[in-house]
Order: sequence, then structure tokens, then C-alpha cells
Amino acid sequence: MNAPQPVVLPGSARSELAGAEVLRPVEPGGTVTATVLLRRRAELDPELVVGPGTITPAELAERYGAADEDLQRVREVLTGAGLTITGTHAGSRRVSVSGTAQAMATFFGTELNLVHYPGGGAPEHRARSGDLHLPAELAGVVVGVLGLDDRPQSRAQFRLHAQPAAAQGFTPDQLGRLYAFPDGTDGTGQTVAIIELGGGFKPGDLTAYFGGLKITPPQVTAVEVDGAKNAPTGDPSSADGEVLLDIEVIGALAPRAAQLVYFAPNTDQGFLDAVSTAVHATPTPAAVSISWGQSEDAWTGQARTAMDQAFADAAALGVTVCVASGDNGSTDGQSDNAQHVDFPASSPHALACGGTRLEASPTGSIAAETVWNTTGGGSTGGGVSDAFPPPGFQSTAGVPARSGGGTGRGVPDVAGNADPETGYRILVDGQQSVIGGTSAVAPLWAALLCRLAQSAGRGFGLVHTQLYGGVKPGTVQPGFRDITTGTNGAYSASGGWDACTGLGSPDGTALLQALGGTAKQ
Repeated sequence: MNAPQPVVLPGSARSELAGAEVLRPVEPGGTVTATVLLRRRAELDPELVVGPGTITPAELAERYGAADEDLQRVREVLTGAGLTITGTHAGSRRVSVSGTAQAMATFFGTELNLVHYPGGGAPEHRARSGDLHLPAELAGVVVGVLGLDDRPQSRAQFRLHAQPAAAQGFTPDQLGRLYAFPDGTDGTGQTVAIIELGGGFKPGDLTAYFGGLKITPPQVTAVEVDGAKNAPTGDPSSADGEVLLDIEVIGALAPRAAQLVYFAPNTDQGFLDAVSTAVHATPTPAAVSISWGQSEDAWTGQARTAMDQAFADAAALGVTVCVASGDNGSTDGQSDNAQHVDFPASSPHALACGGTRLEASPTGSIAAETVWNTTGGGSTGGGVSDAFPPPGFQSTAGVPARSGGGTGRGVPDVAGNADPETGYRILVDGQQSVIGGTSAVAPLWAALLCRLAQSAGRGFGLVHTQLYGGVKPGTVQPGFRDITTGTNGAYSASGGWDACTGLGSPDGTALLQALGGTAKQ
């Protein structure tokens, strides 16, 4: 009897990189690693995701993680083909596997080549195209295989002001006062996870920066994922700018919150492994801050699904995932003259963070706040997803139709100061810098959620269900400053939710009350 034919892994199709030069096949004997994602043992309870109840990582693993028999079957099939299992995590349903390039390519039914892509951020990397295949006995059991293609997956969403001295910048704590972060809170007892796909920080920069602000430096711990490390380059315009921006914004706004900075390779595998590791960590973080992303169509379907499911896990655990919505307007920097949104911000389980331009009055209040759109200097991402349907919490928000017709998840959900001209005063590699971009808004909201969680005594998980509660087109939601002026290209600000700044920027004290907390005197 003939052996069953391999089956296509749904959602695994990879496009060829336009403009990439194929150099040569990957060395057959070289080692290649991948993350194999398994199905859930049971569908995640929707009420657990959208409701106020939470479970522990151990409970999630037992009820919704990978089943023992699935893990055993995957282990037997992979090792039977000469591959090596290097790790498993039942809760996040991940199996780490390695083998020679030839063995991995043969098992998953693909070809691996080394390519050079001038715009990809890496001189050489592995690439594949087309579908992956699985042995028939793993059909339906394995739902994703990431890492065979290790092209750079995401870009940092920050903008460095070219002339810091000329910028009307703010320190993060000044913005905390402008946005009325609740008094009597500082993040005590909370943990925030930060995802980084490059760069690093030097402890001396943190000591100097927080000393200058007269703020006690936060507890910051670097966590290595998939071999990546805290590796500062010494160049403020590199990914170091992203790393220091995230740490310093959170540290200035929630100085007593512990920070875990997860460094991972900039691949779909590294990104997912970092998020899954952070979400399932103990203690459970109140928030995860992500300032990296790429246009939805630059991801495989399996990678988008895997990340979205990791964010759903986060919601069930009481974790809110804050993600920058992008810095390239309604096209997300794509050249096809169509509208695009950035992923993972477009995940319905992510709190997508858009950008504004904020100006303060001499008395220390907000004088004006408009959509961030700087000529030649970037604009807030926002629009309607082509990959995800509209979530229930947005059903009455007035999200417009997609540019090509149909409905989808609207981006962003919330906003905050992002214009580099009114940006954040940050110390990077010993240099004073002013940085903007929606990269700054994700950590700002993560810090705010830590302070809200401290006051409320709980994490908020999928906080969207409360933020959007009772929403109607044109109405201002409790806890928000409505932004009604400006455009990001195809979309314009308006009353209520819009595809530039979402529900608006925060009034932290009012937001605490809207979420059922009590401001401390």
C-alpha cells in the first residue's frame, strides 16, 4: 500500500521577495530551527477572552493548551524523520525543532535558498516560497510552522527627530501629567513585558536618564529568546532608539513596575516565541508593549493566526497587549496605491495605538491635539483590516467599509502623542534625542494600564470591551479626549471613533473611573 501523500499546511504560503537576489541554496548540512504550533485541545472560551474573569497559565495549559497525545504524535513523527525536539511548551502549544537544512526542507516539502534583499535589514537570510507540507498523520494537529524562512519580519515604529534642540519635546512624565495619569499610582506590584527584535540598552543610560528626571530607576531585566541578546549597537538611529524609547517611557510613567525586556530575532518565529514567552510568564504581566510590525500582507496567514491566538491567550490571562499602529499613514508604506493596516496592531486581541500631535499651553494643560501627519516625516497608521473581520466591540463604532468593499477590524483603538516634532525626550547611547512615532504610544498605554491595574487590583485583559462599551458613531467615550482634526491619508478624524486616532487620547483619571477603579487622593 502506498504511503499517504503529504498535505498542504493551510496559511503557510510565502510569497517571493520582490527585488531579492537568490544567491545559492542553503548549505544542506547547516542547522535550521523552527517553531511548530499545535492545535488547542479545546476552543478557548470566548467569555473568558472578552469577560472580566481570568485564569492562570497552568489552568490555560490544562484546559486549552496542546493535548498530551498531540504532543506525543508530533514528537514521534518529527524524531522519526531524524529531526530533534529542543523544547516544548504545552500552554502556548509550541514545539521547537531543529535539523539539517536538507532534512527540514524535505520534511516540510519546501526549498530553502539564501537570498540578498537590499531593503530587508539583513545582508543574507533564508527564504522560501509557496506552501509548506506535512505528513498526513499531522494534518489538523500542526497548525503552524515558523522559522524556516528567516527574512526580517517587522520594522520598529519610531521616528527620530533630526534636530532634537529644535523639537518641542516632552519628557514622558510631563505627558503623564498632561494625560492626567491617576494620582497615587506608580505601577507598584505590576509587571510589564516589552518585545524587542533588535538593538539593546546600556544600564548606564538608564541610570543617567532617570537620574536627570529625579525618578528612581525601574527594575529592568533582559530576557533572551531564541538566542537573541541585549546587544546595543551604539547608534541612536538603530533599533537602540526603539529599545531605550520603550524602557524610558514606561520607566518614567510607571517607575515601580518591573520591566522584562524580551529580545528575539526579527523573524516570524522570533516574534511569536517572544510574545508567547512573555504572555505565559510568571508573574503574569499587566501589559505587553510592542512597537514593531509590518503591513498585514507581508505576513503569512499562519503567522497572523498564531500571533492573534497568542494575544487571545493574553486576554484570558488578564494581559493587555499594546501595539503600535504604524508610522506610514493609511497605506502603511506600501507602494500599490491601496490602503493597508499594520500587523500585529490589526489583531482584534491587540490594543492598537495610533498617533497624535500634542501641543501644551504655558499653564501645563493640553492646548491642541490633532492627528499626527508630518509632511515627509510620517503619519499615524490606521484603516480597516483585510485579514480580520470586525470584532464585536466595534460593531456599533462606525468603522467604515474596506477600500475594496466589505467590513473589517478598524485600526487603531486608542491614541497618544507621536509626532517627532512634539516627541519624547529620551537618552539613547549617551545622546539626548527626541523620538516620536506610534512606537512611543504603545509603551505610554502599557504604563497607563499598569497604573490602572495597580489601582483596580487586577489586569484588564481585552480592555476593549470596556473602552468601547455603549459606543456609537460620533460620540465621545468616557475616559477619552476626542481628536477631531487631521488626516492620515485616506481617513480623516471625526467625532467618536475614527481610523486615525481610534477613540482618542487618554484622560487617565477619568478612564480609571470608567473602568470601575477609584482614584487615590
